[in-house]
Amino acid sequence: MITLEKGSKKLLNAWAFYDWANSVYSLVISSAVFPIFYGALFRAAGIEKIQFLGGEIERAPLISYVTAAAFIVVSLISPLLSGVADYTGNKKFFLKLFCYGGSLSCVGLYWFSLEHIYFGMFCYFMALIGFWGSLVFYNSYLPDVAFTEQQDKISAKGYALGYIGSVILLIINLVMILGYESFGFENSGAPTRISFIMVGIWWAGFAQYTFYYLPNGNNNNQRATKEIFFNGYKELKKVWNSLSNYFKLKRYLIAFFVYSMAVQTVMLAASYFAEQELHWESDDQRTTGLIISILVIQLVAVVGALLTSSLSKKIGNIRSLIIINILWLCICGYAYFVITPVQFYITAGCVGLVMGGIQSLSRSTYSKYLPETKDTASYFSFYDVAEKIGIVIGMFLYGLIAQLTGSMRNSILILGIFFLCGIILLYRMPKED
Repeated sequence: MITLEKGSKKLLNAWAFYDWANSVYSLVISSAVFPIFYGALFRAAGIEKIQFLGGEIERAPLISYVTAAAFIVVSLISPLLSGVADYTGNKKFFLKLFCYGGSLSCVGLYWFSLEHIYFGMFCYFMALIGFWGSLVFYNSYLPDVAFTEQQDKISAKGYALGYIGSVILLIINLVMILGYESFGFENSGAPTRISFIMVGIWWAGFAQYTFYYLPNGNNNNQRATKEIFFNGYKELKKVWNSLSNYFKLKRYLIAFFVYSMAVQTVMLAASYFAEQELHWESDDQRTTGLIISILVIQLVAVVGALLTSSLSKKIGNIRSLIIINILWLCICGYAYFVITPVQFYITAGCVGLVMGGIQSLSRSTYSKYLPETKDTASYFSFYDVAEKIGIVIGMFLYGLIAQLTGSMRNSILILGIFFLCGIILLYRMPKED
């Protein structure tokens, strides 16, 4: 294994390249191809409900419950595994474990069907765990490979590579799906399923560059024994207790938890809002429109991540995050009145601009506030657990408000309140040097 010095260009690029590898999951599986494929299966069968775990359930709640369950599992197991990884000094093993598990599960989605719904949902469940679980260890490498002054830039570069790479594969998939006859397929079903295999191969294949150059972890080099198997939870508790000694870190985490609830909910629920609340002229326009909006978000997010990195250099991380949250608040206000596809495209462009910026800057800001420690995986596990719990709470409140009021538009107002609270909490942060 090649050992590279911390801060070296090759090491930083290798770390950032994992975003290129794994982001195809979040775009093709989470946002674009699979959601459309999933709905098409039910429409083709002429049903809206299916038997699952002894009861009848509609397709939308089913996928939501499976998604929520996967996030809960990630929240429970990531502290355990990150603690073991820090103790044994082998974070790369767990990064590989989740990467390969997630990529194989994406391949398994090729056989997703209503007749074998349990197998299909299991693959979807495991793919989500693989993606988000690997991010715990990937993110924890940031302070190990980059110096403080490098972290904003390389974090933004990682997100930018992810957006570009995922768009490239999505375009390839769409060419196959929309032009299926030119590729010798009888319908769009086969190329759609093949796209899931391509995600798995892309993810695991391009990750090899990252795995080749990343170090195993810290230098503890202890054996994993039964006594330290649950050390991760002890580490999580230790991180929680240590926050009282790190005032900036504690206040930042509180602010991040609040505004992240809104950010992640927007990312997960935007397609459902567009499908239900907008005035589409036809099903074809709806499908095409959703894909266009997703591409707009991804492409603009590249610009957003890079602009935010430059902005943070001029005015500091916290001031930049305040400005981005204010923009998010304005977007929520505008989205409440969105009716036409064109208006939604404008909203998608604005979302992309602030989405890339807030994700990359949030990650690097947290990294900067960490104390000097080798146990970075435990601190980033705490960060990821907070994010996942925020997703569960945000999605639950979003769905509850929509159910009680009969409109997703009212749920947008709740998200706006989260951003407003995030702004206030960020203002309470100590002044930056």
